Amino acid sequence: MTQSLLLLPGDGIGPEVTAVAKRVAGRLIAGGLDLAVAEGPFGGASIDAHGVPLTDETLARAKAADAVLMGAVGGPQWAGQPYDKRPEAGLLGLRAGMNVYANLRPARCFAALADASSLKRIHVEGLDILFVRELTGGVYFGTPRGVETLPDGSRRGVNTHVYTSAEIIRVTRVAFDLARGRTGAVCSAEKGNVMEAGLMWREEVQALRDAEYPDIKLSHMLADNMAMQLVKNPKQFDVILTDNLFGDILSDEAAMLTGSLGMLPSAAIGDAGTPGLYEPIHGSAPDIAGRGVANPCASVLSLAMALRYSLGRPDLAAGLEKAVEKALDAGARTPDLGGALTTAAMGDAILAHL
Repeated sequence: MTQSLLLLPGDGIGPEVTAVAKRVAGRLIAGGLDLAVAEGPFGGASIDAHGVPLTDETLARAKAADAVLMGAVGGPQWAGQPYDKRPEAGLLGLRAGMNVYANLRPARCFAALADASSLKRIHVEGLDILFVRELTGGVYFGTPRGVETLPDGSRRGVNTHVYTSAEIIRVTRVAFDLARGRTGAVCSAEKGNVMEAGLMWREEVQALRDAEYPDIKLSHMLADNMAMQLVKNPKQFDVILTDNLFGDILSDEAAMLTGSLGMLPSAAIGDAGTPGLYEPIHGSAPDIAGRGVANPCASVLSLAMALRYSLGRPDLAAGLEKAVEKALDAGARTPDLGGALTTAAMGDAILAHL
């Protein structure tokens, strides 16, 4: 049966890197993959065309697809919009609408890029961390929120960090299940020393491990300490479980250990049988948009994650990841990696090894 992939190229360099992923998908289709690929408006591009960052039609198409691959959203031309009308609001709405509550962010250092990291080779060579970040709760979605003017004329900004036990348990199951296919070690990060919701997070994670996952080697760490440890000794970690806010910050920190944000894919998954949302973790990079120099590897590797987690083709996922690795081993580099290849030429290099 034909499966479906919906591309949402978005803004900035999003269309450029997504175009490479589309070429790769075309090669796989030519090789026998039964996949239909379509595109839709999203983010700032959707605001310009339809007045909103996420239309009801695009959300419906995303929920009906087998997998969704995004580019990036945002840019200075939409910065003056209210928060609920900015491109980023479309991303939050897409995640919530698809109910993709577990964000998988691998931070893998390819051997050919060990010297491109900001840390010494000894600290990053062989690095392979998987972040499991809760994606549809916490401070990004909690209410009340907003900015209000107080009686004395001063202003107060409010964002609410809130989690239910059910939200914590379901993302913890994802982390534990994935850890069973790796080393079996999970480190959970929170700020339970100063946040009641953080203490509850720790308690719920530990209770699930004790009740159902006795084989998992579980440890707990305060998020600020983890930020330090990721720079001091990142290879001590395998699977890291954390909430929405800390997961956003810590996974971006870890991404830079690998040499470039342009190398890091991500997946957002929900309950079995629902479509996953896949995207590079980099932003829209308006400073280089339109110049054809963006690194497409993260987009291609996000397609590989879609093949593994949503499309039932881990064999093709592994082959695609190997093609990226071989291209890097052969010296293929975009400017962010110290090279001079264009976005399209980097795509050619990957395709040559596929």
